Amino acid sequence: MHAGSTRGAQALLINGTVGVGKTTVAEAVGDLLADAGVPHAVLDLDWLRKSWPAPRGDRFNFRMLMRNLRSIASNYLNAGATRLILAGVVEHQDERKQLADAVGVDLTVCWLRAELPVIHQRLAHRHDNEPEALQWHLDRSAELDGILSRAAVDDFTVDTTTSSVPDAAVSVIKAANWQ
Repeated sequence: MHAGSTRGAQALLINGTVGVGKTTVAEAVGDLLADAGVPHAVLDLDWLRKSWPAPRGDRFNFRMLMRNLRSIASNYLNAGATRLILAGVVEHQDERKQLADAVGVDLTVCWLRAELPVIHQRLAHRHDNEPEALQWHLDRSAELDGILSRAAVDDFTVDTTTSSVPDAAVSVIKAANWQ
Protein backbone atom coordinates (compact mmCIF):
# COMPACT_ATOMS: atom_id res chain seq x y z
CA MET A 1 0.00 0.00 0.00
CA HIS A 2 1.20 3.52 -0.72
CA ALA A 3 2.53 5.56 2.18
CA GLY A 4 -0.16 7.72 3.74
CA SER A 5 -3.03 5.91 2.04
CA THR A 6 -6.18 4.79 3.77
CA ARG A 7 -6.10 1.31 5.31
CA GLY A 8 -8.44 -1.06 3.55
CA ALA A 9 -8.44 0.80 0.25
CA GLN A 10 -9.29 -1.36 -2.74
CA ALA A 11 -9.17 -1.14 -6.51
CA LEU A 12 -11.49 -2.61 -9.09
CA LEU A 13 -10.59 -3.01 -12.74
CA ILE A 14 -13.51 -3.18 -15.14
CA ASN A 15 -11.93 -5.18 -17.94
CA GLY A 16 -13.41 -6.13 -21.29
CA THR A 17 -13.31 -5.76 -25.01
CA VAL A 18 -13.71 -2.46 -26.83
CA GLY A 19 -17.30 -1.24 -26.90
CA VAL A 20 -18.55 -3.32 -23.98
CA GLY A 21 -19.11 -0.26 -21.77
CA LYS A 22 -16.15 -0.31 -19.38
CA THR A 23 -15.90 3.47 -18.95
CA THR A 24 -19.65 3.99 -18.82
CA VAL A 25 -20.12 1.33 -16.15
CA ALA A 26 -17.07 2.58 -14.20
CA GLU A 27 -18.61 6.06 -14.10
CA ALA A 28 -21.92 4.58 -12.93
CA VAL A 29 -20.10 2.64 -10.18
CA GLY A 30 -18.49 5.93 -9.16
CA ASP A 31 -21.90 7.61 -9.03
CA LEU A 32 -23.25 4.86 -6.76
CA LEU A 33 -20.23 5.14 -4.47
CA ALA A 34 -20.67 8.92 -4.31
CA ASP A 35 -24.34 8.45 -3.40
CA ALA A 36 -23.19 6.11 -0.60
CA GLY A 37 -20.57 8.59 0.63
CA VAL A 38 -17.59 6.40 -0.30
CA PRO A 39 -14.43 8.36 -1.21
CA HIS A 40 -13.25 7.14 -4.60
CA ALA A 41 -11.69 7.94 -7.96
CA VAL A 42 -12.67 6.71 -11.43
CA LEU A 43 -9.84 6.34 -13.93
CA ASP A 44 -10.07 5.56 -17.63
CA LEU A 45 -6.79 3.76 -18.26
CA ASP A 46 -6.86 4.56 -21.99
CA TRP A 47 -6.14 8.19 -21.17
CA LEU A 48 -3.12 7.26 -19.06
CA ARG A 49 -1.51 5.42 -21.99
CA LYS A 50 -2.51 7.82 -24.74
CA SER A 51 0.56 9.21 -26.47
CA TRP A 52 2.13 8.81 -29.86
CA PRO A 53 4.14 7.04 -30.99
CA ALA A 54 3.98 4.01 -28.74
CA PRO A 55 7.43 2.56 -28.14
CA ARG A 56 8.52 -0.34 -30.31
CA GLY A 57 7.39 -3.58 -28.73
CA ASP A 58 4.71 -1.89 -26.59
CA ARG A 59 1.77 -1.66 -29.02
CA PHE A 60 -0.68 -0.25 -26.48
CA ASN A 61 1.83 1.79 -24.45
CA PHE A 62 1.41 -0.36 -21.34
CA ARG A 63 4.67 0.81 -19.75
CA MET A 64 3.54 4.45 -19.89
CA LEU A 65 0.20 3.44 -18.42
CA MET A 66 1.98 1.80 -15.47
CA ARG A 67 4.18 4.84 -14.84
CA ASN A 68 1.22 7.20 -14.89
CA LEU A 69 -1.07 4.94 -12.88
CA ARG A 70 1.48 4.51 -10.10
CA SER A 71 1.62 8.28 -9.58
CA ILE A 72 -2.08 8.98 -9.98
CA ALA A 73 -3.26 6.10 -7.78
CA SER A 74 -0.89 7.20 -5.04
CA ASN A 75 -2.21 10.78 -5.26
CA TYR A 76 -5.84 9.67 -4.93
CA LEU A 77 -5.10 7.26 -2.09
CA ASN A 78 -3.08 9.87 -0.22
CA ALA A 79 -5.99 12.31 -0.66
CA GLY A 80 -8.34 9.83 1.06
CA ALA A 81 -9.87 7.71 -1.71
CA THR A 82 -10.77 4.27 -0.40
CA ARG A 83 -11.90 2.87 -3.75
CA LEU A 84 -10.23 3.13 -7.15
CA ILE A 85 -12.42 2.19 -10.11
CA LEU A 86 -10.36 1.54 -13.22
CA ALA A 87 -11.75 1.10 -16.73
CA GLY A 88 -9.32 -0.59 -19.08
CA VAL A 89 -7.92 -3.76 -20.54
CA VAL A 90 -5.48 -6.30 -19.20
CA GLU A 91 -4.88 -9.27 -21.47
CA HIS A 92 -2.50 -11.39 -19.36
CA GLN A 93 -1.91 -12.41 -15.75
CA ASP A 94 1.43 -10.57 -15.71
CA GLU A 95 -0.34 -7.34 -16.75
CA ARG A 96 -2.84 -7.86 -13.94
CA LYS A 97 0.03 -8.24 -11.47
CA GLN A 98 1.73 -5.09 -12.77
CA LEU A 99 -1.55 -3.18 -12.50
CA ALA A 100 -2.02 -4.36 -8.91
CA ASP A 101 1.54 -3.33 -8.09
CA ALA A 102 0.95 0.09 -9.65
CA VAL A 103 -2.17 0.84 -7.61
CA GLY A 104 -0.60 -0.58 -4.45
CA VAL A 105 -3.85 -1.92 -2.96
CA ASP A 106 -5.93 -5.08 -3.33
CA LEU A 107 -7.17 -5.37 -6.92
CA THR A 108 -10.31 -7.15 -8.05
CA VAL A 109 -10.98 -7.65 -11.76
CA CYS A 110 -14.44 -7.67 -13.29
CA TRP A 111 -14.81 -8.97 -16.83
CA LEU A 112 -17.59 -6.94 -18.41
CA ARG A 113 -19.04 -8.98 -21.26
CA ALA A 114 -21.70 -8.67 -23.92
CA GLU A 115 -22.57 -10.63 -27.01
CA LEU A 116 -20.46 -9.50 -29.98
CA PRO A 117 -23.45 -8.44 -32.15
CA VAL A 118 -24.51 -6.07 -29.35
CA ILE A 119 -20.97 -4.73 -29.03
CA HIS A 120 -20.82 -4.23 -32.79
CA GLN A 121 -24.06 -2.20 -32.66
CA ARG A 122 -22.62 -0.02 -29.90
CA LEU A 123 -19.42 0.48 -31.89
CA ALA A 124 -21.35 1.37 -35.05
CA HIS A 125 -23.19 4.04 -33.07
CA ARG A 126 -19.99 5.33 -31.44
CA HIS A 127 -18.03 5.47 -34.70
CA ASP A 128 -20.78 6.76 -36.97
CA ASN A 129 -19.12 8.48 -39.97
CA GLU A 130 -15.70 7.00 -39.03
CA PRO A 131 -15.48 3.90 -41.26
CA GLU A 132 -11.77 3.19 -40.66
CA ALA A 133 -12.07 3.57 -36.89
CA LEU A 134 -15.22 1.46 -36.90
CA GLN A 135 -13.54 -1.36 -38.80
CA TRP A 136 -10.52 -1.35 -36.47
CA HIS A 137 -12.79 -1.50 -33.40
CA LEU A 138 -14.98 -4.24 -34.88
CA ASP A 139 -11.91 -6.35 -35.62
CA ARG A 140 -10.34 -5.61 -32.23
CA SER A 141 -13.54 -6.40 -30.30
CA ALA A 142 -13.63 -9.96 -31.61
CA GLU A 143 -9.87 -10.41 -31.21
CA LEU A 144 -9.87 -9.08 -27.65
CA ASP A 145 -12.94 -11.08 -26.63
CA GLY A 146 -11.06 -14.23 -27.60
CA ILE A 147 -7.91 -13.14 -25.78
CA LEU A 148 -9.85 -12.37 -22.59
CA SER A 149 -11.73 -15.68 -22.80
CA ARG A 150 -8.41 -17.53 -22.72
CA ALA A 151 -6.58 -15.23 -20.28
CA ALA A 152 -8.78 -15.81 -17.21
CA VAL A 153 -7.59 -12.64 -15.47
CA ASP A 154 -10.99 -11.89 -13.94
CA ASP A 155 -12.43 -12.59 -10.50
CA PHE A 156 -16.02 -12.36 -11.70
CA THR A 157 -18.02 -11.59 -14.83
CA VAL A 158 -20.96 -9.24 -15.41
CA ASP A 159 -22.89 -9.55 -18.66
CA THR A 160 -24.17 -6.27 -20.13
CA THR A 161 -25.88 -7.72 -23.22
CA THR A 162 -29.36 -6.80 -22.01
CA SER A 163 -28.83 -4.94 -18.75
CA SER A 164 -29.01 -1.20 -18.29
CA VAL A 165 -25.93 0.73 -17.21
CA PRO A 166 -27.31 1.34 -13.68
CA ASP A 167 -28.16 -2.36 -13.32
CA ALA A 168 -24.70 -3.36 -14.53
CA ALA A 169 -23.09 -0.97 -12.03
CA VAL A 170 -25.13 -2.46 -9.17
CA SER A 171 -24.13 -5.97 -10.29
CA VAL A 172 -20.46 -4.96 -10.35
CA ILE A 173 -20.61 -3.44 -6.87
CA LYS A 174 -22.38 -6.49 -5.45
CA ALA A 175 -20.00 -8.97 -7.10
CA ALA A 176 -17.00 -6.98 -5.83
CA ASN A 177 -18.50 -7.00 -2.31
CA TRP A 178 -18.43 -3.22 -2.21
CA GLN A 179 -22.03 -2.74 -1.03
